[in-house]
Amino acid sequence: MKNIVFDFGGVVFRWQPHELMQRLLPRHAHDLASANAMVDAFFEGYRGDWGNFDRGTITVPELAPRIAQRLGLSLDEVNAVIAAVPGELQPLVGTVDLLHRLHAKGHPLYYLSNMPAGYADHLERSNTFFDRFTDGIFSARVQLIKPEPEIFELATKRFGVVPKDTVFIDDVLHNVEAARAHGWLAVHFRDAAQCEVELNALL
Repeated sequence: MKNIVFDFGGVVFRWQPHELMQRLLPRHAHDLASANAMVDAFFEGYRGDWGNFDRGTITVPELAPRIAQRLGLSLDEVNAVIAAVPGELQPLVGTVDLLHRLHAKGHPLYYLSNMPAGYADHLERSNTFFDRFTDGIFSARVQLIKPEPEIFELATKRFGVVPKDTVFIDDVLHNVEAARAHGWLAVHFRDAAQCEVELNALL
């Protein structure tokens, strides 16, 4: 049976940050174009300061002033966005149903997610389907992030999987490419239906 490793944000959990920006920062994100621009600036492509937050090497009290200064936002505005992120990560029903079907067929399931520690804690507390996973890695808990090869090396060893018998699912193409470079099979996620078709072709 193939091992299947899921990313979380955008795959198992809904993540539409432009909607978050339009709701919380309407002065700066007043339409889709400006909202997308604010997403790019705020999260820096999940690199930079936010990447270090994902890595677990900086905390919210360090992160928020840096974003505020860089973007000319108030500290309250930045903290509101940071605090709202966990609530935005709602389960995607199609993917959760797929998780249950794969588990029922006997596939070992794992997760590999770039996620700050506080958000990881929230997801574990809030979602009962975590018992479907054999194991998983949140980036902040190991201080490594995708697409770094070291996190795939760690996951391979910790999960005890053989790369050629392991399928990784992620919505971010460079993470998919990094998994393939490590010898894993991979599916670039767009929606649950497309994912299941491509996944079945690899199983």
